[in-house]
Amino acid sequence: MASSDPDSDDFADVPERAFGNIVPAEGEASVLQPGQRLARGVSRYLRSLGYVAVEEFVPDRGLRVDVMALGPKGELWVIECKSSRADYQSDAKWRGYLEWCDRYFWAVDMDFPTDLLPQDTGLILADAYDAEVIRMGPEQKLPAPRRKKLIHKFAMDAARRLQKLRDPRLGQDGRLLLPSGPEED
Repeated sequence: MASSDPDSDDFADVPERAFGNIVPAEGEASVLQPGQRLARGVSRYLRSLGYVAVEEFVPDRGLRVDVMALGPKGELWVIECKSSRADYQSDAKWRGYLEWCDRYFWAVDMDFPTDLLPQDTGLILADAYDAEVIRMGPEQKLPAPRRKKLIHKFAMDAARRLQKLRDPRLGQDGRLLLPSGPEED
């Protein structure tokens, strides 16, 4: 039964395992790739600030951000997770993400050479379990129409992902995927 509190999280008390074996449990961070571990720590930290996050979010065709966060006042942050110098140096698309957020951040671990990162972007130090903003990214407010479009897409993507976790046999067109078997007459 849904809570009458509009700020409640109806799934807050549901263990991650209830949705299947998709999200590794606390001791299983090693199953995730390095960037995924950073994204998980960042997402946990953002939740403590009142933000919600969607990982591997596609704001527009040809773009995929590591973490898109939606704040309590409708603010949108993009966080790119970099696990190594080579990972950072191979990222040629990051400037294209700036027009899709109010603030832009890099998330890196303690061993990352942070002097490589542009000073005019935000910096988050993270690990698989938590994170902390070291340098706040400068604010560049999105135009209202783009914000509306992104918040709608964020909500639709998050809802689809939750629905897929709850019912993995639901097809993309909304039809139920049935196991193939002998035809009935």
